[in-house]
Amino acid sequence: MSVAFIGLGTMGKYMAINMLKCGEPFTVNDIDKSRFPELTSLGAAAVSSIEETAKSDVVFLSLPNTEIVENVIFGGNGLSAYLKKGQAVVDLSTIKYNAALDIGRRLSEKGVDFLDAPVSGMESRAKDGTLTVMCGGDRSVFDRVKKYFDFIGNKILYTGKLGSGQLTKLINQLLFDINAAALAEILPMAVKLGLDCEKVGEVVNSGTGKSYASDFFIPRILKRRFSDGYPMKAAYKDLVSAAEIGANLLIPMPVLAAATATYQTALLNGWGGCDKGGMIQVFEKLLGTEFKEKGTNR
Repeated sequence: MSVAFIGLGTMGKYMAINMLKCGEPFTVNDIDKSRFPELTSLGAAAVSSIEETAKSDVVFLSLPNTEIVENVIFGGNGLSAYLKKGQAVVDLSTIKYNAALDIGRRLSEKGVDFLDAPVSGMESRAKDGTLTVMCGGDRSVFDRVKKYFDFIGNKILYTGKLGSGQLTKLINQLLFDINAAALAEILPMAVKLGLDCEKVGEVVNSGTGKSYASDFFIPRILKRRFSDGYPMKAAYKDLVSAAEIGANLLIPMPVLAAATATYQTALLNGWGGCDKGGMIQVFEKLLGTEFKEKGTNR
């Protein structure tokens, strides 16, 4: 089969580099042409035309948000204008659940298969090819393209019908958001009480308070580094999706609502460019403290 990959951003670039190892005809496309040389030097063909991209048997997408995914597929001169029966579109992006269902329905009317397959893991795991892939859609289509997932991840999960990939990813992200917000609330209190920040961090990350969020963010917060993870302004879409689902299905989520309020406060204070560790600045500002290691001036 021939493969196309659209979206060579922070995550997409490394996924494309790893997927290129499949040894099959491989085409890449991105709005930023400066991203092409690295891929073409490894053997990929680079095109700027959606029509050329749509000639591949399988088209993978790794794009920033729902609106961009919809535009690339259905916008003026979008993929859907050129795709034919039997082709498949696999979306590795994180988008809204209802949008995934709508995209699948609209493509199926043309006989085109669609899988929602968001990934979990930060840039380092994309580079290493050790992402977690959560895939929803027809099982036979999943089986057909699984060999490509194996190049980008070490945990490939078929989660069920279309949309289940996005829902599974959302559950994971929401728990991560709650953990990050908890760190933001509690760690500044430790400083206010006169405790040693570095020792508190050691205890948390070796005790029952440990989480992936604490393991990743505490060492970076101590050094006042808030740009190593996904920026909050881009990740906020997960909280919007959860709020919509909760409202529509009457699912109370009070802990998530409290975490969302912290998240929103951080965005309103202009910290949207920071990763989720940057949420700590909300409570540091309130308490007049900073959770940092000795000798850090920032």
